[in-house]
Amino acid sequence: MDDEPERAKRWEGGYERTWEVLKEDESGSLKATVEEILYQSKRKRLTQSHAQVRLGMMRHLYVVIDFSRSMEDQDLKPNRLTSTLKLMEGFVDEYFDQNPISQVGIITTKNKRAEKLTELAGNPKKHIAALKKAVDTSCVGEPSLYNSLSLSIQTLKHMPGHTSREILIILSSLTTCDPANIYELIKTLKSLKVRVSVIGLSAEVRVCTVLTRETGGSYHVILDESHFKELLMLHVKPPPASFSAECSLIRMGFPQHTVACMSDQDVKPSFSMSQLDSGSSPALSLGGYFCPQCHAKYTELPVECKVCGLTLVSAPHLARSFHHLFPLHPFIESTAEDYKENSFCQACQRQLQDKNVFTCPSCHSVFCIECDLFIHESLHCCPCCIRSRTAT
Repeated sequence: MDDEPERAKRWEGGYERTWEVLKEDESGSLKATVEEILYQSKRKRLTQSHAQVRLGMMRHLYVVIDFSRSMEDQDLKPNRLTSTLKLMEGFVDEYFDQNPISQVGIITTKNKRAEKLTELAGNPKKHIAALKKAVDTSCVGEPSLYNSLSLSIQTLKHMPGHTSREILIILSSLTTCDPANIYELIKTLKSLKVRVSVIGLSAEVRVCTVLTRETGGSYHVILDESHFKELLMLHVKPPPASFSAECSLIRMGFPQHTVACMSDQDVKPSFSMSQLDSGSSPALSLGGYFCPQCHAKYTELPVECKVCGLTLVSAPHLARSFHHLFPLHPFIESTAEDYKENSFCQACQRQLQDKNVFTCPSCHSVFCIECDLFIHESLHCCPCCIRSRTAT
């Protein structure tokens, strides 16, 4: 485990003349160079999203946030803690938008201890509310990677084999205070098939390098706040499904939302099971989602029934997760000169101004690079293919 592969460090490489990338045109403007750099960054996102790999639909992710005294540093404005919690709110929203039948839990670590801020749940409002309250938390002591990972394992090891078990650590400190040998815990994580990834806010730490390498995760260190957000969003997309993952039929319930009024004599107000975990006092209500198996009531979906254990989802939730199993094929890149007679993007209806365009292999519709990114990252289906199917 300690045999780290040789890797060239940045400072060991040759002297790079980064300013030579910027070149002026005949008029002395840098606009063309900047546009080319932006275009290449979009191309990079396209190649990353076009990998035809089957992804997992159901995920269980614990996010470990460092609350040690190093989070008070002000290299991120106003400080690391506030910036991290603000970005985490956006991450939670995007995570549940792309993974509606998955679950997230948040763990904080400070003063050599780890505690759960939120349990594994599929309610984004609950996590965002907890993150907003955590802004006023004091940052003290050192973090403990060992205690944080042990606390995560206690829940993740009971998750079914057909789901992915993941831990994302946001680490600010360069030290960790552990009560036992963390390398033995890494072996346990590997045997349980828990994928651990780390985002560092300071510098690379060797124990994190070993941890991510052995568990199949990723390790990045941020450059600035925008890079921090970019690294967080990399974890929105599910990891590739393992060949050794169990394949099994999953029982799911699709409850319909029942709306009742006080004029109905047969309707009786009742409590919602989802209010058992919330800190608010339970309130009686008439409508809600009723489990088709045990008739327990819930106020929102998706959720796992606390009475019978049935996973309750809606059909749109399942449909939005389906594209991870069968990702949209990449569009064919070609030069814009080949489409002079059809010089408009079929999605946004703007004139094609980039040197390259992208064509759907099924319906042969032409798109610009912005629409290609939107289709593959958010829509997950070709709009022209859908239109042609509805027309027939």
